[in-house]
Amino acid sequence: MIGNAFLMIALTLSGGLAASMQVSTAVDPNQHLERTSFQNFDPYDPRIDLKSDVAIVYGIDPGLPNRIKVWRDQGYITHVMTGCAWGNYQDYLSGKWDGVNHQDNAQTRKDGKPILHGKDVPYMCPTQNYGKYLCVGVKRAIDAGAQAIYMEEPEFWVDAGYSEAFKREWQAYYNEPWIAPHTSPDAQYRASKLKYYLYRRALEDVFTFVREYGQQIGRDVKCYVPTHSLVNYASWRIVSPESSLVMIPGCDGYVGQVWTGTARTPNIYKGVAKERTFETGFLEYGSLHNLVRATGRRMWYLNDPIEDSPNFCWADYKMNWESTLVASLLWPDVWRYEVMPWPTRVFTFKYPKKNVRDMAPGEKVDKEGIPADYATELLTVINELNNMNQKEISWDCNARGIGVLVSDTMMFQRDSGSLDLASFFGLAMPIVKSGVPVEPVQLENTTIPGYLKDYKVLFMTYQGMKPMKPEYHDAIADWVKSGGVLVVVDDDKDPYNTVKEWWNTSPMAYAAPRLHLFEKLGISGEGTHKVGSGAVVFFINSPADIASRASGAQEILCLARQACQLAGLDWNETNYLLLNRGPYVIGAGLDETEKESAVRVVKGLFVDLFSPTLEVKESVSLSPGSRVFLLDINKVDRSAGHVLASASKVLAATCSANSLEFHSEGPKATTCATRLLLPSAPKQVLVDGKTIDAAWDENSRTALIKYANSPDGHRVTVNW
Repeated sequence: MIGNAFLMIALTLSGGLAASMQVSTAVDPNQHLERTSFQNFDPYDPRIDLKSDVAIVYGIDPGLPNRIKVWRDQGYITHVMTGCAWGNYQDYLSGKWDGVNHQDNAQTRKDGKPILHGKDVPYMCPTQNYGKYLCVGVKRAIDAGAQAIYMEEPEFWVDAGYSEAFKREWQAYYNEPWIAPHTSPDAQYRASKLKYYLYRRALEDVFTFVREYGQQIGRDVKCYVPTHSLVNYASWRIVSPESSLVMIPGCDGYVGQVWTGTARTPNIYKGVAKERTFETGFLEYGSLHNLVRATGRRMWYLNDPIEDSPNFCWADYKMNWESTLVASLLWPDVWRYEVMPWPTRVFTFKYPKKNVRDMAPGEKVDKEGIPADYATELLTVINELNNMNQKEISWDCNARGIGVLVSDTMMFQRDSGSLDLASFFGLAMPIVKSGVPVEPVQLENTTIPGYLKDYKVLFMTYQGMKPMKPEYHDAIADWVKSGGVLVVVDDDKDPYNTVKEWWNTSPMAYAAPRLHLFEKLGISGEGTHKVGSGAVVFFINSPADIASRASGAQEILCLARQACQLAGLDWNETNYLLLNRGPYVIGAGLDETEKESAVRVVKGLFVDLFSPTLEVKESVSLSPGSRVFLLDINKVDRSAGHVLASASKVLAATCSANSLEFHSEGPKATTCATRLLLPSAPKQVLVDGKTIDAAWDENSRTALIKYANSPDGHRVTVNW
């Protein structure tokens, strides 16, 4: 994650508690599914023993084997993550590793200054031997028992491209002298294209090594790439190989890094620039989902209860975490989660009692550790995330099958300083705000057989992105002719239309790539065009300009209504998104909506998983700004006793005619709340043989019990 130099603080502050826990005799039979994980550099600490399936041990330094061992000894599956673009790689930079000084491999701005991830830790320009260097550390991880390797954040900043190493790579790739990226759109585009290639090459070297070395030693070691979303990288002006990685043999998938820090980046909607954490997070997770959809690769979604900036208060972190968490759960095809990075900074660090940005000049910054209620809520949710592989999915919302095409080249055109990415949000945000779970659709994947079959309507623009291959237009044209409706919003004024690429290079001669697509479709001019069994709606306008106008959202919605009518889809605008995912109800109330409709009220019998007391509710309102994560009690078998939800990992549960027993494990210094569904009120509740109180709710026939968590675990017995 950008800003993980903050991790360095954790390394110095958190090493105090020695490993002393005995491994629990209770075994999770589903741990091998690797449903949840967390990443950590620190030695074992009972305060951060989250009981996830996987501990991702960070770093490939010489101390790695011991760090792997201490987490494996606690019963965790152990994976290893290391920075791809940065890390404590001073032995490489100094020449100690291979006898060659590589200081000029630091990503460098046009003023000659290196781009740093922390003191003396530059972002790297990955020359050919850099991949070989990474393989040495990766081998150390595999030899120490790592069952998977994560190459985190292959990132090349748009502002970079001025180092001597990059100039040499330019000469080798383009067979011509380097051109300063800032001198023209063409130079910027070509520099970004090279940056994209260089990190793809580096990762291909590592994946090839892992695959071949694994074969030699008889082990199947997986490879994943933790990466921000395309939406965020384009916004933050970073180039990364993104969709191209799934085509590399040996790439098993991604960790989709979305969290408050990315999702709160302001964007423009109806002419107003502000944070829209839920909606932005929803689109970010969606773009990551579309990286792997139809490829067979795995996706883990990251959640983070705080963010890299230490200048916010716990209430702010909690509000934004709930927004990103709900946004991630609204993509039901993904059911694996990295529940947090750096749990040390969540459970042991202190943060301001109010946001620093809201303080008066000179005001004292008072800090506090994580509130007990928030810790309980977090643990409840991360344990429920083990159960998200649900097959019964139903939406209570607007039309489905609507997408917005996105391309990795969104990262190639980010030479300006703006973060708003208005060309994308100008199309996508009005649709989300209308209660439609619109999907970012990866242009580079359109040639995968069947990739577009689930879509009825696609929006697209070449303002802010370009097609890397003409074959994408064949796939889109075939989809339209088979019944799809394509909505194109573009004014052909993007200066990047003139970059030296396939559409304007012999034998092609198109002033803009849209013209090549329209030729494939057999159409021209603004308006609605029938094409085969489908249609194309062309609106000559700038999506960025649309985003900047108060009336812009309505313009996009008019196009959406028209397209849905052509595609035979119902269009009914709402002010919420609501998903039923097995026994779970996941929803968000939307603000800034075009349609002023009544607040949606969900009725039934639910456990509120965002409540530290696991409150039972009979109705929940999706008012603007609300986020809900509920367990539907009516979808649980009532014929026997059950643990409905718990701020602990519940194992080895057994139920008899008059009792329920289970093993409960959780981090030290946290409070466990457990909601039980019972045939009748409990007569006695024992935790390790000691009686505790239970609060009985007759209406739901559930009981709430609370006790201190323990990493060693408690034996809980409930008699009725």
